[in-house]
Amino acid sequence: MVKRTTGHRQLKSPPLIRGLIGFGWMRSNWPVLGNVDCDFGLVWAEKFGKPIDSLAGKVVWITGASSGIGEHLARALACAGVKLVLSARREHELERVKQKCLEIGKNLTEGDILILPMDVTAVQKHSEHFQQVISYFGQLDILVNNAGRSQRANWEDIDLTVDQEMFNLNVFGVLSLSRLAVKYFMKEKKGGHIVVMSSLAGVNATAFPFSASYAGAKYALHGYFNALHSEKTLSNISVTLLCPGPVFSNFLAECFTDKPGEKFGKPVEATDRRMTGERCGYLCAVAIANKLHEAWMALLPYIPLCYMFVYCPNIGNYLMRIMGPKLFLKIRDSKTKMGTKTE
Repeated sequence: MVKRTTGHRQLKSPPLIRGLIGFGWMRSNWPVLGNVDCDFGLVWAEKFGKPIDSLAGKVVWITGASSGIGEHLARALACAGVKLVLSARREHELERVKQKCLEIGKNLTEGDILILPMDVTAVQKHSEHFQQVISYFGQLDILVNNAGRSQRANWEDIDLTVDQEMFNLNVFGVLSLSRLAVKYFMKEKKGGHIVVMSSLAGVNATAFPFSASYAGAKYALHGYFNALHSEKTLSNISVTLLCPGPVFSNFLAECFTDKPGEKFGKPVEATDRRMTGERCGYLCAVAIANKLHEAWMALLPYIPLCYMFVYCPNIGNYLMRIMGPKLFLKIRDSKTKMGTKTE
């Protein structure tokens, strides 16, 4: 006899329960809603989930670890006693991050942090770098693909070479390293965790204006790694997509434009309304510790906007038409005053 599934039994789904409780918590704390800076699942994980300390002793490899979110994530993990592999092109900056991690780290010694300089786009060297990690620590538990660049350009002016360069860094380099890691996790049969630094720009239906190549690359990451998640659902390989909004970092200076080899070169202004790198790194660590499949983090109004674009896309697009691309750009670039000029 086939048992009838009741609505009450369907409510036992953990993601749904987390979402309902997270929503209830936000409703009960409505006066302080302005302090809520992440999605319902991450609210739940931060309040009631596993602590970052649960990762103590694991080996985590972070690319793009020399500054920004990557650096702050490394710090958050070091405070929890996590062994680290720090990769980026600027070795002297990696040394600085390593020393900071040792200062604040929980029972970490010099040998618990490996500096591994690398260019993520040099995919032909990925296998060699991967073997260096395994030879040094004897294992890898979590790979965090954080290296990447953003963009500021008009859609119609972007040279196709820029699209290719963007995908080489933000997509193909990530895929190459992740496939090595997945094969290793499957061979060792002990599982592992692939973490990908995406963006709110890559969340379904929320592509921001004047960053077409960047948004396209982030959409591609979601497609690739949602497919990986689907294929490995019954295995012990986890996938986490981290989706931060505007964060204080040097990302604007390094942005792609519409021309090959050119950088945007603009500083992030101190008056911008952005999440701090420290808070973003901490929330990323919480999402990793709790193996969330997708996590959003940003100051208001980004999270509500993302929920609207995902669950009510027609309303979201109608709102965008009313606001216009320039006003939407000002919100994306976190200008505290709408009169502030946006490049």
